[in-house]
Amino acid sequence: MSAKKTALTVLSAGLLVPAMLVVPAHAAPTPPPDGKGQPPKAVAAPPASMSTVGGALLGKPGVQVNPLAGAPALPTELTGRSWIVADAETGEVLAANNAHWRLPPASTMKMLFADTVLPSLPKDQVHKVTEQEMEGVGAGSSLVGVKEDHEYTVHDLWLGVFLRSGNDAVHVLAAMNGGIDKTVKDMQAHAEELQALDTHVVSPDGYDAPEQVSSAYDLTLIARSGLQKQDFREYCGTASAKFPGRQEPGKPREYFEIQNTNRLMTGASGLSPYKGIAGVKNGNTTMAGSTFTGMAQQGNKKLLVTVMNPSAGGLNSVYEETANLLDWGFAAIGKVKPVGELVPPKSADTSPFGSPAQTHEHKPSAAREEAGGGIGTALGVAGGALAVIAGGAYAVNRRWPRGPRGRRDGGQPT
Repeated sequence: MSAKKTALTVLSAGLLVPAMLVVPAHAAPTPPPDGKGQPPKAVAAPPASMSTVGGALLGKPGVQVNPLAGAPALPTELTGRSWIVADAETGEVLAANNAHWRLPPASTMKMLFADTVLPSLPKDQVHKVTEQEMEGVGAGSSLVGVKEDHEYTVHDLWLGVFLRSGNDAVHVLAAMNGGIDKTVKDMQAHAEELQALDTHVVSPDGYDAPEQVSSAYDLTLIARSGLQKQDFREYCGTASAKFPGRQEPGKPREYFEIQNTNRLMTGASGLSPYKGIAGVKNGNTTMAGSTFTGMAQQGNKKLLVTVMNPSAGGLNSVYEETANLLDWGFAAIGKVKPVGELVPPKSADTSPFGSPAQTHEHKPSAAREEAGGGIGTALGVAGGALAVIAGGAYAVNRRWPRGPRGRRDGGQPT
């Protein structure tokens, strides 16, 4: 790849809320019929060697952290099979545990679905749902309440995806994108463009399927890419909204309230909202257990944390461990030596970092160019159908790594 200058992409939004050598695929086991439930009791050991995209230490099993003088100790009782703490602005990985372990992602896969499909569908487009579009929604799926023969805007459907993790809304949007098969191919191509090479897409909604896997590293890359998009930030940072209900001729459309299932945003079951949380996505299935990727800001510090399948009991474990890692990360910035870095998309990469990026698929990927210029404007969301927890604004500078020592150059926007 010839050297070229790349952009320093600036992202701003009104959603700050208080509250490479790639190893062969490790297939997920076949799920039970309902695809839902609690994490499996047996926890296998991570592979002895994993992908080294982002740095050699990230390919090693176990906890990776390089504390400097005055660094806080990592939280105790972290039970996630895989987790990562990264500076959302610089991309530096502050600490990680089995970062490239390929595991079932559950509904965190919807972040890739949204980052892939969202730019291609105008949010004000109105669509009438057909019976065929609702076929194939997995038994026991999370649903927002989409009904056939009813009309919805694309905006409505994305709220259903992000707030209620609605697999029904995912299937309709996938149909609008050309169908499930095309959407899966688009998502796989986009994952490879992002260098999220641990990710193998089988279903767009994250429903358990054999060989559908991702990693804490990949989910963090995907979230960081999604947060460059204004609409993505709006949806993942929305606490509650009005969703269209029954539609009868000659009568006003009924609406009902939906609330974000991200417990660090809205608080639930004894949890309080996490200060500065701004998204992004949670999930839970039988094979994946609980998964969560969260973005938060405190002062001028912005962090991304992903936790996959904690073995501790309780539905709050993934949120509690995420909150503890966020607390640690905010205290640790500047006091730890990074153990790796979030790599740029292939189209923005001008020099190697870690192992060369290679696809795990059997054929070359047609890398998908990211739609839009990637420069967001401040969102002002007030009143109407959306209810966003009060907050301020945050700006994330997405800085691409510039070589093995994280060297960076200036450049013109691309």
